[in-house]
Amino acid sequence: MLGDVEADLKQAGFPPLAWYDALLELRRAGTTGLRPFELQDKMLLAQYNLSRLTDRVVNEGYAQRLPCEDDGRGHVLAITASGRGLLKRMWPAYRSAIDRHFAGRLSTDEAKRLAGILDRLR
Repeated sequence: MLGDVEADLKQAGFPPLAWYDALLELRRAGTTGLRPFELQDKMLLAQYNLSRLTDRVVNEGYAQRLPCEDDGRGHVLAITASGRGLLKRMWPAYRSAIDRHFAGRLSTDEAKRLAGILDRLR
């Protein structure tokens, strides 16, 4: 099913779902951004996968690396205006894919129960 969502995003001309997830976490972090290890924890990606992902997102201008105030050797990742725009443009295609491949398969009661379970896990 996740592959189907990826295919829908690709067909709509968007980057992979991981880009959306990374940018969403950076947007949630606000102006303070996230250290790479914090983003890694939120996304459950291996470090080498996260490094490649963030390099691509930064190179495309959707995020930026900023000096870390707490650690002069490190950096913080922060979403850019272009990144916020990409999230906004991707959401309709992503929402449609979620509806088609996941939510459309659940009754209203099942969706409510699943939402409750996911809230507890979060």
